[in-house]
Amino acid sequence: MTVFELYCYLEERIPAALRAEWDHDGLSCCPDRSRRASRVLVALDLTEQVAEHAVRNCFDVILTHHPLLFRGIQALVDEGTVGKKLLRLACNGVAAMAFHTRLDAVTGGVNDLLAERIGLSDVQPFGPAGEVACGRIGMLAVPVKASDLALTVKKALDVPAVTLSGGGTVQRIAVLGGEGGDYVSAARAAGADLFLSGNVGYHRALDAPEEGMAIIEAGHYATEFPICARLAEWVKEADPTVTVEIMPTRTAVMI
Repeated sequence: MTVFELYCYLEERIPAALRAEWDHDGLSCCPDRSRRASRVLVALDLTEQVAEHAVRNCFDVILTHHPLLFRGIQALVDEGTVGKKLLRLACNGVAAMAFHTRLDAVTGGVNDLLAERIGLSDVQPFGPAGEVACGRIGMLAVPVKASDLALTVKKALDVPAVTLSGGGTVQRIAVLGGEGGDYVSAARAAGADLFLSGNVGYHRALDAPEEGMAIIEAGHYATEFPICARLAEWVKEADPTVTVEIMPTRTAVMI
């Protein structure tokens, strides 16, 4: 399977039609689309360490959730973090591809995995009116205290701590990995007792409980990193002969 064939396979599975208008994911670096994709490195972010690891270990493709060219660049020169990484990859023949908001929205993507991790059933998409529904909302088997669900999330996502705003008994749960501030109102409108996201922002977390919905913030990285294993599975389904490695990129730690 070539680099471009792998991209086309993944794009068919994660359609561009699900991508937010402001997003810039896709095939961001492709020095040779006919190069065989024998070794694929999967990560949440294309950090400098990921780029270096890919070059040193002769990977053909870096596959990430967050796009390298999210904000774009004005010139391809050896300065700035994005320009340096692009040149490093291009000069060594390494392709980079990302599937961002469409991977949030697609069936089996980021938010279906998050819902699965915390044991939701009857899961349905939700989102702000007029937008692709990236979020998921579903039911716990039985009502639980919000504080008990917070402990479940902490264990399920293997994080040292989560932030709980509000309390009470909850059963109808909305989830959105990553930055969820823009989905707070939609989660409440969908009837959620609690909204789980990576981060929603101080004021939204402050106001939501007063409006009848608790909030759990578990961190951007932790709520999205599980998708890396799913991406690795999809690469192996495309071509079982491909060697796939998942590289963690968590850089911030609690001290």
